[in-house]
Amino acid sequence: MEQVLLNIGFGNTVVAEKVVAILTPNSSPMKRLKDDAKDENRLLDVTHGRKTRAVIVTESNHVILSSIQAETISQRFSTLKNQENDEG
Repeated sequence: MEQVLLNIGFGNTVVAEKVVAILTPNSSPMKRLKDDAKDENRLLDVTHGRKTRAVIVTESNHVILSSIQAETISQRFSTLKNQENDEG
């Protein structure tokens, strides 16, 4: 089975099927989620020093920080899912 990759910015990708949630980072619960993931070595920061605009949670409970807007990543995810459904 072919894995579909979701572009999360700066040439970084994640396996689309493993994404559980794409969230905005502005709330206190998101800050706690990020801090907990960092303490447990589950945090991946792919922002390249830019402002965090999306928090991605995976099936393995890893937390990925991206500088691409959460809405943009969600649109990319939706497009991939639609292409997947069209192919069969």
